[in-house]
Amino acid sequence: MRVVIAEDNALLREGLVLLLGSAGHDVVAVAESGPEVLPALLEHRPDVAVLDVRMPPGFRDEGLRAAIAAREVLPELPVLVLSQYVEESYASELLAGGAGGAAGIGYLLKDRVGRVDAFLDALERVAAGGTALDPEVVAELLARRRDDPVDSLTPRELEVLKLMAEGRGNATIAETLVVTERAVSKHIGNVFAKLGLPPSDSGHRRVLAVLAYLNRA
Repeated sequence: MRVVIAEDNALLREGLVLLLGSAGHDVVAVAESGPEVLPALLEHRPDVAVLDVRMPPGFRDEGLRAAIAAREVLPELPVLVLSQYVEESYASELLAGGAGGAAGIGYLLKDRVGRVDAFLDALERVAAGGTALDPEVVAELLARRRDDPVDSLTPRELEVLKLMAEGRGNATIAETLVVTERAVSKHIGNVFAKLGLPPSDSGHRRVLAVLAYLNRA
């Protein structure tokens, strides 16, 4: 895959370049500040972009703004956002914004990068048009939904919902929860019914439906 990296921390940036290179990916450009991000993305049109949320000069949301702007021009550009902390408002804006919606979007905490296999798996899922949300981000999105149908979900259904929102398939959910895939299918059916969402046989479509619900005003 061709990758653009936007990260101001030199140690992390070079670590990502080496990690991705050793995994067989081609880092075609790196950006060290917010204003460099969008031009690099538009010039190289990578298979996936890995962007820090907070970058120079303001260290606020420059990376996120560049990601949203790029998705307006390139709606299907896969973007994996890295953040030091759970910044729920940023995650919501990225998931809801742009013509591409939540397709090809990832939001991970930076400590997840140290778990090499998990990071590369998330990167590949995002590049393929899937989703990869950090479990803590999913928890924040769920916590925001008060006094609504989410409250009617059982603890097991909430676990299934979180794993669905992370982009996990039925087999992985079953393995994680140590239950059968048939049980997972039943729980998913209950989740969709309680949230008033149409059922879907497409794993990716169902994740987008759940994310749309969780980000609904």
